Amino acid sequence: MSTESAAVAAHPAAAPSLTAVFVRLKLTLLRNGLRQSTGRTLAYVSSVIVGLLFASGVVVGLIALRGNAHVGALVVLLTGILTLGWASMPLFFPASDETLDPTRLVMLPLRPRPLIVSLLVASLVGIGPVVTLALVTGSVIAVADGAAAAAVGVVAVVLVVLVCVSLARAVATASVRLLTSRRGRDLAVLGGLFIALGAQGVNIAAQKLGRSDGLAVLEPLGNVLRWVPPVSAVGAVDDAGHGAYGRALAGLGLTVLALVLLLWWWQRTLTTLMTSPDSSTLQAVEKDSARRGGERGLARLLSRGRTGTVILRTLRYGWRDPKSKMSWATALAAGLLVPVISAVQGNGSIYTAFSAATLLGMQMYNQFGQDTSAFWMVASTIATPRDAYQELRARALALALVAVPYVTLVVIGSAALIGPWSAFLEVYGLSLAVLGALLATGALSSALFPYSIPSEGNKNVAPGQGAIAWFSLFGGVVAGAVLCAPLLGLTVWLHVAGLHHLLWVLLPAGVVYGVGIAVLGLRLAAPRVAGRLPEILGAVSKG
Repeated sequence: MSTESAAVAAHPAAAPSLTAVFVRLKLTLLRNGLRQSTGRTLAYVSSVIVGLLFASGVVVGLIALRGNAHVGALVVLLTGILTLGWASMPLFFPASDETLDPTRLVMLPLRPRPLIVSLLVASLVGIGPVVTLALVTGSVIAVADGAAAAAVGVVAVVLVVLVCVSLARAVATASVRLLTSRRGRDLAVLGGLFIALGAQGVNIAAQKLGRSDGLAVLEPLGNVLRWVPPVSAVGAVDDAGHGAYGRALAGLGLTVLALVLLLWWWQRTLTTLMTSPDSSTLQAVEKDSARRGGERGLARLLSRGRTGTVILRTLRYGWRDPKSKMSWATALAAGLLVPVISAVQGNGSIYTAFSAATLLGMQMYNQFGQDTSAFWMVASTIATPRDAYQELRARALALALVAVPYVTLVVIGSAALIGPWSAFLEVYGLSLAVLGALLATGALSSALFPYSIPSEGNKNVAPGQGAIAWFSLFGGVVAGAVLCAPLLGLTVWLHVAGLHHLLWVLLPAGVVYGVGIAVLGLRLAAPRVAGRLPEILGAVSKG
């Protein structure tokens, strides 16, 4: 062996840094993703420009507020919103970053601790960390007063960004198997709903802030959030500027402790993820366990006949099918949100509780289209009007199992938040009547105006069936309102005549009327379903 070979053998080439490899991997994934299409490149560039413009505007605004007595509460709230966003984005948008899936690294000989360091550094590459860095820096500049506060601010900026990125990574690692499963895709579908609700909440808060005495209204919330890491690091800058060095040290210590705990949790979940079997390995065991366990929960309580089977199937569709779940979740959230928004804005009425019955009752429409291509299996079990009636009745009962308790809670909550309690029985009875009327018109509309819901994509109506869907839904709702006219007339008469002590009769009248009109609608719809099965099957199969 030559001297040169011996030297090479004695001093082998050093392995490349794992962190550098992961940073290059992140950049390569980003570059290759942008090369896929011009549209994707334009979308990414546009998002970068919008993100930077937004961050620049916020930073300029924060700097302009420097010296305001209550700016500390504002930056604390802003940091809290940033942290919440980092924690929730991996759950709602799991496909936004391919590097969030550590299961791709399972087969590589990597130890958790250096892997975490490399993933953390690679996670700092992107528009999200840059925008966060800018916003946190602007927050620190807005509250930093003096050299001590500036020094604390430098540490605070680094800690906040590291905590936010570590939190996102730890959450993604802990829930990666959920996010890559069917339930995870369902959660991603629901992400838009939660964002819409959150935007509405921000809108309400902004309106309330505009009507108040300025930023002072944020002080109570800021006093609580300033002790929650990593917000406590930004609060520490404010404390240092006012000479409260003990509080500043405690705020930084809380954030450091949170970072250490996050990294420990991330390492623990990463180790478990990369060493434990996944669901495909345990599939046979789970199936065998399910067979031994038998039926559980609601399935045990329901009858084994057609009614119980259809109720269970309907509820499972609502829980498992992404579009059905989205429809149910939207109705439940919006039905609750309407009275809450009215109460917060100060111009609410207990009658806004009708939104709960209306939106839940609308779930009865296009029942067969919700089955998509599986409806042919249901159609094969319907031979007579009696079969159709049992099918429709069971679907209505499944909806009522959710709607009646939900409507009850919303009306009680509206009476408590908005009032008056004296109107509770009246509104509750009318809500149940509205629910029954919509169950009736929904059954008839499902029989007369069925339409297809495409299984893929974001469309809820197949091409060419839009007019049918609009007429089915809005025509049915108008018909439901007309069916409630007798009870509405009775309500108006009791108020005009001053017979307020008799308004309680609207509760039993609403229950009886709602049940009666629902049964009548189901019986009228049943023969039409049985007689129009081929047309219904053709209509719902177009997607």
